[in-house]
Amino acid sequence: MAALDLFGRRWNLRIIWELHHGPVGFRALRERCDNMSSSVLRQRLTELLDAALVEQHPDTTYALTDLGHGAFRALRPLTRWSTNWAATLNPEDPH
Repeated sequence: MAALDLFGRRWNLRIIWELHHGPVGFRALRERCDNMSSSVLRQRLTELLDAALVEQHPDTTYALTDLGHGAFRALRPLTRWSTNWAATLNPEDPH
């Protein structure tokens, strides 16, 4: 249940998605997340840091931990499903 609560919080999955390519600074991460408010991003990063899914490097960038990468891999089936779902809802969209 704790994992469902964590992943169910708005923005947490998006942050994991955005960090799966590699370390990102706070400002760049905020921009990638549709310019969410700084206070919400700080709160979500704190939650993900406490859950050991994200770490902050000495250069202040944020990155996924091994557990965070595992969470991202676990989301791949959902990503495939969402692509099919989007295609069903909008069959004329080439993406």
